[in-house]
Amino acid sequence: MVEAGSDVTDLGKQTMAQKRVAIIGGGSSGICSIKCCLEEGLEPVCFESSEDIGGLWRFKEVPEDERASIYQSVIINTSKEMMCFSDFPIPADFPNYMHNFKIMEYFRMYAKHFDLLKYIRFRTKVCSVTRRPDFSSTGQWDVVTETDGKQESAVFDAILVCTGHHTTAHLPLSSFPGIEKFKGRYFHSRDYKSPDEFTGKRVIVIGIGNSGGDLAVEISHTAQQVWFYSVTTSFGVTVSRVFLSTRRGAWIINRVSDNGYPGDVVFSTRFKLLLKQMFPISMANDWVEKGLNSRFNHSHYGLKPEHRFLSQHPTINDDLPNRIISGRVLVKANVSEFTETAAIFEDGSKEEDIDVVVFATGYSFSFPFLGNCATVTDNQIPLYKYVFPPHLEKPTLAFIGLVQPLGAIMPIAELQGRWATRVFKGLATLPSMSPMVSDISRKMVAMNKRYVRSPRHTIQVDYIEYMDEVASLIGVKPNVWSLFFTDPKLAWEVFFGPCTPFQYRLQGPHKWDGAREAILTQHDRILKPLRTRPTRDSASYALLTFGFQWIILMALAAAFYSYLS
Repeated sequence: MVEAGSDVTDLGKQTMAQKRVAIIGGGSSGICSIKCCLEEGLEPVCFESSEDIGGLWRFKEVPEDERASIYQSVIINTSKEMMCFSDFPIPADFPNYMHNFKIMEYFRMYAKHFDLLKYIRFRTKVCSVTRRPDFSSTGQWDVVTETDGKQESAVFDAILVCTGHHTTAHLPLSSFPGIEKFKGRYFHSRDYKSPDEFTGKRVIVIGIGNSGGDLAVEISHTAQQVWFYSVTTSFGVTVSRVFLSTRRGAWIINRVSDNGYPGDVVFSTRFKLLLKQMFPISMANDWVEKGLNSRFNHSHYGLKPEHRFLSQHPTINDDLPNRIISGRVLVKANVSEFTETAAIFEDGSKEEDIDVVVFATGYSFSFPFLGNCATVTDNQIPLYKYVFPPHLEKPTLAFIGLVQPLGAIMPIAELQGRWATRVFKGLATLPSMSPMVSDISRKMVAMNKRYVRSPRHTIQVDYIEYMDEVASLIGVKPNVWSLFFTDPKLAWEVFFGPCTPFQYRLQGPHKWDGAREAILTQHDRILKPLRTRPTRDSASYALLTFGFQWIILMALAAAFYSYLS
């Protein structure tokens, strides 16, 4: 059993001129930011507007204003080994893809182990964060909060914004003419809680992101449509069906991948990243799309988009093809117009007697409490490495978890927090404004070139590349090629195995003695919850088939040559 990192509470005790850091939000980004502050000897004060931790992952029957909201059945799309915090492995017996209840259980274990709850002020809303008159010399902030109707002001040396980007529903009603006269019910997916209320209803789900796909599948088990046929007489047949409306289609990927391993475990490896970097992006798209179409042809199912796989955030759904092939979900074009009772689609088709429309159209984000310190335009905010505003005289404001990764966000937020707190402490420095603005511009140009234009494609990052980029700034990026000489067994797993968060605790500030063992035993934890019935092992674990051996040898040789040069 891998022992978690040691308690950091003693690091939070008062030292000379200890800096106070206000953390806004007590979700996954907020709680790991508390720990990051303690590791650097800072004094964290976390403000959480609700009565509990968890943020997005805490299910509530009734959605709350200005807060993220999930439905009862939500299961995370990233597996436990890839989403855990870097020095606190998720228990081996937890499922690989966890229900929101198990995620909350893990967060509570993490908070208890590191004694973080005492730094959180619950039921406290942050009203405003403003620069003090002497900000240019001190970098300090005035923070006004409200608890039980009573306001309070305090001075802080730094701010960590951990409110996420799933708080404000994006409901583009102006793009759907006639919706104002539609007599049925319509609402955003954040208000959806369970399928029970849709029994006997004819439902359209608009949007084919992760929420749209999940809701279409779940509602299709209860929603109904009546088909009437006529030969010599008319009769009715009742079947379950949901219309899934999409503007541009989507590539659908499975949670379960090669040999039954989690998809992100199979694909998020340094070896596959090296292959991706060695070959043209078109070749990577061809390879992935061929694999996805071998499971089911996306054109046959009405799902194939015009764009390539790497040009859109993918949709993860194991059940959607099954619901489509059984006729329970019908994929339709974008809705061009609503009438009082019907929907007309862009291909000219029409569906009558629609009862409910669910808009799974994503979210927008803003930070009204920051005033003009952070301006969001069309879901875009200029941040250096997606963390620091470049225009401030002092780098004492940072955003944590404000990214949309192709992978898990929890370890990314943790690494951002480790970097930000070292900047606050003066142990890491930022470049001047001009290089930061140039970096922001380069990333924006690259993002616009790669992705289809969409509000969701403004904060996209690739998991390993971004983690390595931030890790390099604080000296915790693993030196894989050095490991091949000093610890070949570990190096093999670091390079060919999944790039789990433990890799960023192998070296550098606040390294964790248990990181090596956690990496070498990660496959045991993946298999533990699956082996609930004794069987004979048919094969040992292998992410790489023998057909790839020659590619591996070539890649290693090329990488080693590059390392030496």
